[in-house]
Amino acid sequence: MIKAEIKAWAGLVLSGLLLTAAFPKTSFDGLAWLALLPLLWSLNGTTPKEAFRRGFIFGIAHFCSLLYWLIPTMVIYGHLPLPLSVGILFLFACVLSAVFVAPMTCGFVTAGRTPLRALLLFPVMWVGFEYLRAFLFTGFPWALLGYSQIPRLQLIQLSDIVGVYGVSALIAAANAALFFGALALLRRDWQGALVTGRLAIAGVAVAAGLVALAWGYGGWRIATIDRLAATAPTVRVAIIQGNIEQSQKWDPAFQAATIEKYVDLSLSTRDREPELIVWPESAAPFYLLREVPPTRMLLEGIAAANTYFLIGAPAYEPQGPGVAYYNRAYLIGPGGRVLGHYDKAHLVPFGEYTPFKDYLPFLGKIVEHVGDFAAGPKGRVLDWRDIKLGVQICYEIIFPQHSRLLAQNGARLLITITNDAWYGTTAGPHQHFSLAKLRAVENRRALVRAANTGISGFIDPVGRELDPTDLMAEAAVARPLPLLDAETLYTRCGDLFAAGCLALSIVGVGSGWRSARRSRPAPGRS
Repeated sequence: MIKAEIKAWAGLVLSGLLLTAAFPKTSFDGLAWLALLPLLWSLNGTTPKEAFRRGFIFGIAHFCSLLYWLIPTMVIYGHLPLPLSVGILFLFACVLSAVFVAPMTCGFVTAGRTPLRALLLFPVMWVGFEYLRAFLFTGFPWALLGYSQIPRLQLIQLSDIVGVYGVSALIAAANAALFFGALALLRRDWQGALVTGRLAIAGVAVAAGLVALAWGYGGWRIATIDRLAATAPTVRVAIIQGNIEQSQKWDPAFQAATIEKYVDLSLSTRDREPELIVWPESAAPFYLLREVPPTRMLLEGIAAANTYFLIGAPAYEPQGPGVAYYNRAYLIGPGGRVLGHYDKAHLVPFGEYTPFKDYLPFLGKIVEHVGDFAAGPKGRVLDWRDIKLGVQICYEIIFPQHSRLLAQNGARLLITITNDAWYGTTAGPHQHFSLAKLRAVENRRALVRAANTGISGFIDPVGRELDPTDLMAEAAVARPLPLLDAETLYTRCGDLFAAGCLALSIVGVGSGWRSARRSRPAPGRS
């Protein structure tokens, strides 16, 4: 019994680690199509309670290995002891596992009592609980299963219909089909029921057919979008990557040097004639327009470029008896006039504000700031000449609904500015950069990404990365980008597919629970 349990736990840990390896930095994306097999194997023959426990173990292995880069962030910038930082990551992984993964595996075993139901329900329930992860408790849709396939350009084109969740469904369906195919070959049961060869062949055939359809659709869409982009109007954008160390960023002694570096890098792009120059999140490490000397230095410096700038800087505004602080991006014209601004709408818990601080005063923020940030309005676009810009700051780019809302509001160019200096050269910046590619594909918009220490770069409307910069290096790159304006089905309808999967998951669990109750022997009977 103990030996069997150890083998099951080893399989669960292996499954979690294989899934992590499918994402950046390692990016062995092919592993995603097999990574869930040990998880499914461990769920066979279990009760819902045991399935919950096993899903929990799988989730801890996956999330701890995926998000390991949070530990150096907490140690270096949060000034927390290493053991406490490890404990916090473990606790975070436990929460993600207990709220999303374990309920999914528990519900799957409850609802998938027959091989056919299990084969059909696994991809539905996986996607349903991924969607739940996107908004429950402010949401954390980081590294969803579909993101593992970003290197497969043709495959991710499906997301302009069903979002990243459609790609997740394909991968989960393939894992389920292979699993039941293996059971049939080994003459094993599923929850005591025979897995027939006919079911296994049908499952593999349907999964392969869906992948082939998605691949064919992707090839057609890439060719179509490329033709549209070739005849679309363009705008030339420059990205400035200052590579300012996080330990120096908010030090007043380095303020003038930071401004000078960003100005010099911006002016170095003049021969490429950029129409818009984008600086990263908080590239101006002071209250722009409020602190006069550094503001004057910045505006006088960029005046020589004689073009438009989008500059990240903290801001504050009087609000009643107090002050509201914002993580802001300013759009500045050639004469130094502010033409508009965007305030970050989706804030990072414990990074930009402290939830429950009235009840848990010992919890602080990692971000160096005098107070919590306030959230700006969602979906606000900036009017730049006759073009609407859809700006997102840092963490917001991982939420598909934000980019979609900007596209709905007329944004023809998506821009994300960030500061990933917190994460050094770990997998964090690579994972963060990769997520932005799906936002371009979902909405068929070119995307600009400016990061303080990298990775900066451009993404075209089919998800190709263009001119990506190196991590921890100064850079100033510029290129023309196409401006498309057609709405995709995803832009119009959003996550209806994922929401439908969540609804079906709930119905399936309810049906399975009622069936289990009816099948129990009545009290006093054997």
